[in-house]
Amino acid sequence: MYKIAVIPGDGTGPEQIREGLKVLDAARDRFGLALETVEYDLGGERYLRTGELLPPSVLEEIKLCDALYLGAIGHPDVKPGILEKGLLLQLRFDLDLYINLRPVKLYPGVEGPLKSKGPADIDFVVVRENTEGLYAGAGGFLRRGTPFEVAVQESVNTRFGVERCLRYAFDHCRTRRGRKKLTLCGKTNVLTYAFDLWERAFHEVGAEYPDIQRDYAHVDAICMWMIKNPEWFDVIVTDNMFGDIITDLGAMIQGGMGIAAGANLHPGRVSMFEPIGGSAPKYTGRGMINPLAAVCAAAMMLDYLGEAEAAKAVEQAVATVCREHLRSLNAGEMGYSTGEVGDLVAEYVL
Repeated sequence: MYKIAVIPGDGTGPEQIREGLKVLDAARDRFGLALETVEYDLGGERYLRTGELLPPSVLEEIKLCDALYLGAIGHPDVKPGILEKGLLLQLRFDLDLYINLRPVKLYPGVEGPLKSKGPADIDFVVVRENTEGLYAGAGGFLRRGTPFEVAVQESVNTRFGVERCLRYAFDHCRTRRGRKKLTLCGKTNVLTYAFDLWERAFHEVGAEYPDIQRDYAHVDAICMWMIKNPEWFDVIVTDNMFGDIITDLGAMIQGGMGIAAGANLHPGRVSMFEPIGGSAPKYTGRGMINPLAAVCAAAMMLDYLGEAEAAKAVEQAVATVCREHLRSLNAGEMGYSTGEVGDLVAEYVL
């Protein structure tokens, strides 16, 4: 029995998660899985109603689950930063979800912005360190609110945190059918302390993986080459901030946020799976949002739980729907409603 905590989230999040659960139900029936879901009312509405973000009792319950399935978080009536820090980052830090895993894959039938590139060219993974760097919250203000104000935001990188991220990336590279090439994305020419640590650890750990080719590129070059030559990449590993930036670029070249899914992992412990896009409040309740990112997140969750066959069936169902049905991945342009897209994917889970 897999126990899955579900946080539907804000805006269109509940609509997307509803379709993801529909597809999970189809996979459960097809493969005889034992799934139990427990829904938690967390997000902007609860915060506005009660002032609570992540009650300790709820966090303890989530820790006892096998996985966490999260919808989009973000409410127009909540000041930016409150939900992100008090819920999303708090979950990452308290559950120690030190890996953010982002597949960047163009499915057949999906029209991406790179006209000369197809599915054979765009199929790589970004491994992002998820609990350190600039997002660790170190820093502060001096003389805040005066003309002489100083704001300091520090990037915190520990050997422990960097090395466990790198080891995961090397191990993940071994599991892929790609070219067994791991690229470190950094900025060694300017961020000479943080990325000196990253680069030294990269080569020291990499010596234990002689079958994996090592490569390095500055983050600005990565952004250029992801557009010009995405086929060069197999697995990219990077820090928290750069990973946050290049994964959104990756989402665009795979067709948009409508199909971009991600995982926040602590291997062997409860981990979190989510669509990458925001809550898109302007589409709330209109049945226009694309649920495929949430469905792909559900497939990643099945794979993490060890149900590789079911995960592959869901991914193949998504590919079939993209190839044979959808006019576009954009909200309101799919040719189908949110619920109808979920129905199609569930039907193709074979």
